[in-house]
Amino acid sequence: MYIVAIGWLYVALMMAITEHNVVAGVATFLLYGAAPVALVLYIMGTPGRRQRRKAEEARADRARTEENAKAGESGPQ
Repeated sequence: MYIVAIGWLYVALMMAITEHNVVAGVATFLLYGAAPVALVLYIMGTPGRRQRRKAEEARADRARTEENAKAGESGPQ
C-alpha cells in the first residue's frame, strides 16, 4: 500500500516540477499528490484504527475486572 502512495507522490512531484511558476507547482503537488494520498491512507487505515481501539478497550476491561476481583479478595472481613 505504501509503495503505491510513494509512487503517486513521485509522479505528482514530477508534475509539479514541470509547472511554470512556484505557486502552480505547489498547488499541483498539494492538490494532485499530497491531499489524495492523505485521504486514501486515512480511509485505508480505518479498520486498523478500529481494531486497535477495540483491543485497547478489551485490555482496559480485563484490567478493571482483575482490579475489582483483587479488591474483593483482599477487602475487610
